[in-house]
Amino acid sequence: MSAGFSHFDESGQAVMVDVGGKAETRRTATARGRVVMQAATLAMIRAGSAAKGDVLGVARLAGIMGAKRTAELIPLCHPLPLYSVRVDLAPDGEDAVAIEATVTTTGRTGVEMEALTAVTVAALTVYDMCKAVDRGMRVEAVRVVAKSGGKSGAFRQD
Repeated sequence: MSAGFSHFDESGQAVMVDVGGKAETRRTATARGRVVMQAATLAMIRAGSAAKGDVLGVARLAGIMGAKRTAELIPLCHPLPLYSVRVDLAPDGEDAVAIEATVTTTGRTGVEMEALTAVTVAALTVYDMCKAVDRGMRVEAVRVVAKSGGKSGAFRQD
C-alpha cells in the first residue's frame, strides 16, 4: 500500500514521514480558492456594510492564523517555522471573492498544506461572516498553484 503514498508504511499504517535526512531549502507554496455568493452579498462586502464588519480584513487575519496552526489540524503534518504568510482576498467578478495565500519557510518539508489551510480558513471566515444573508455560498477550487524548493523542485499550474 505504501507505493506512491509517503504517509503509509509497508503494512498500510499511517505514519509521519521522517524528514530528518532531507536538506533544508527555501520553500514557498501558493494556493488559491474562491467563495461564490450572490451579487448582493459581494456588494455588501465591497461597501463594508456587512453586519460583522470588515469581511476581507478579518478573513485575511484568519487565513494567516490558520496557516500557523496547520500542524494542529492535519494529523501527519510537520510543525514548521513560517517565515512569511501572505493572504490576499479580492472581489472576483460580480459574485465571488478570490483568495490567494503564499507561505514561505526554510526547512526539510514543503509548505503546501499551510498555504491550502490559509485559503480554506479565509474562505470559511468569509462564509461565517456572511451566512446570515447568504446561506448558498460555495467554497470552490481550492488548490496549490505553485511551489518551489525541495528535492521535487518547482511546480506551477493555473
